[in-house]
Amino acid sequence: MSEAPRLAEPVTGHCLCGAVTITVTAMQAEVDICHCAMCGRWGGAFFAGVKGEGAEVTGEEAITVYRSSEWAERAFCGTCGSNLWYEFLPTKGRSFLAGLFDLPPGFGIEQQIFVDEKPDWYDIVQESPMKTGPEVIAEAMAGMGAQGLSFD
Repeated sequence: MSEAPRLAEPVTGHCLCGAVTITVTAMQAEVDICHCAMCGRWGGAFFAGVKGEGAEVTGEEAITVYRSSEWAERAFCGTCGSNLWYEFLPTKGRSFLAGLFDLPPGFGIEQQIFVDEKPDWYDIVQESPMKTGPEVIAEAMAGMGAQGLSFD
């Protein structure tokens, strides 16, 4: 995780209809951007996610979880359809859609990943680290190996 400052106060967001609320503690003051084809299909363009040290979710009865790959799940509100989070299963790390929250000014971009899958019809101009899909997978596998985990 980046050395970006963390917000001192918890940040609460919600889906479009309000059935699901999410409160993130010690939120990192940066957004991760994913350009992979799966995120594009899921949200219409890129995924912009925020993360913190902890999260509390209410409205569990409205949440639908979809296993989108061998290593990830994506959640959405079954009432309004708002996308809620991406969870990397080996580490249980969740990244919540930035648009669910009224974020304070000053957020930057930590990194852009799967830049090799980004469509030509949009561009994000803020400079940030940019990683291809193979680079992201290699980092994830190395991190999992250090924790004694594997993709198997």
